Amino acid sequence: MADKATTAIKADADDARRYWLEEGWADGGFIKKVDYAANATGVDPLFNGIKIVDCDTHFTEPPDLWTANAPSGLKSKMPHVKRINGADRWFIGDKDFGSLGGNVIAADHNKLLGRLAFRNYDQINAGSYLIQPRLKEMDAMGVWAQICFQNGGVTQAGSLVGLNDEELAITVIQMFNDACADRMKDSGGRINCMASLPYWDKSVLNKEMRRIVDLGIKGIVMPDRPERLSSGFLGPDGKVSPFWEEVFDICNATGTPLNFHLNGALDANSAIWDNLGFDQRLPIHAMLHHMGTCATMSNFMVSGILDKYPNLKIGLIESGSGWVPFVLEAMEHQLDEFRTAENRGLKLRPKEYFKRHFWVTFWFETYAPKHMLEEIGVDRLLFETDFPHPTSLYPGVQAKLVDTLGGYDYETRKRVLERNAVELYNLPF
Repeated sequence: MADKATTAIKADADDARRYWLEEGWADGGFIKKVDYAANATGVDPLFNGIKIVDCDTHFTEPPDLWTANAPSGLKSKMPHVKRINGADRWFIGDKDFGSLGGNVIAADHNKLLGRLAFRNYDQINAGSYLIQPRLKEMDAMGVWAQICFQNGGVTQAGSLVGLNDEELAITVIQMFNDACADRMKDSGGRINCMASLPYWDKSVLNKEMRRIVDLGIKGIVMPDRPERLSSGFLGPDGKVSPFWEEVFDICNATGTPLNFHLNGALDANSAIWDNLGFDQRLPIHAMLHHMGTCATMSNFMVSGILDKYPNLKIGLIESGSGWVPFVLEAMEHQLDEFRTAENRGLKLRPKEYFKRHFWVTFWFETYAPKHMLEEIGVDRLLFETDFPHPTSLYPGVQAKLVDTLGGYDYETRKRVLERNAVELYNLPF
């Protein structure tokens, strides 16, 4: 279990219930009318021949994901959806596991602003949770493949451990990962969902990690502060924790990427003023999570982990990218002033670690992809839409790409929109 001395906020059984704020799907918000026909035009001619990879989307868990193929004797225990006061919520037994997650694209293709989600499956776009409608939406956006992350909170490890039923908890994770492999197969490799890890127990963790690789899943989602529940990435001696060694060994050997998705490395709430309203807090909250990815990257850089595992690939997802030159410059200066590399025997400088190990994403940004590509690294930048989440790049995907990347030569466009993702996620094209 976790070390006694830790700054991480401990995981608990209510993590899943709190995963999406209730205010986020309350009545209200503003419906943005979308001219779907005008935007559903497929690939712009500038990008013909490029298989655009959208590296941050979310695949909402279908309501029957766990009940349709439940193992004998466990079906009555499986996660299922209940509609309560018009809102669909996940339950395991009588335990509330939270909402469906962020879904702001409506069944009629309009977009909800000012809230985190519509309330139930009847209201949301079928492409949020079904394969064929999702492929249709991808074609309309001009996207060939997607990297998908979970949406609801059912796979939250703290809540699964809180069930006090290890067989059930492991089965929930395994069935989620099986569904990831099935979607990849059924979509012809276009929908690539990232696997979740049961990181509460070392033997269970390692067994599922090996199974994930055998299933051919293209990446895993990592907790930014695993010591919330089990062991941190470093042990008390400052070296790689034995708890995580086999996971790192496997990823280093197979090229399976680690993904840190808009993580909670920083407690955003602690930096936001009291008495701000929902619509005032959320923009700050989202921005501070981008800073959290800076912290995760920096932790890896000073830890020594990247020296032990020189082939480790790390995607900083929904991260933004304009911060990269500043943070790397700051890290280089600070490490020199504090003699961190000399003290710890680090083999590379921060800019070198970044170039070898990390990828970042952009979607809303204009300045960074237009003017900072060389500083960030033409081979380090990924594109994303964050479909169907709040603040997602929808509609107008191709117009955004023309604006941000249209001034570059064809090979640069192909590098950013296709080849970087192919190399990070080992995609077969």
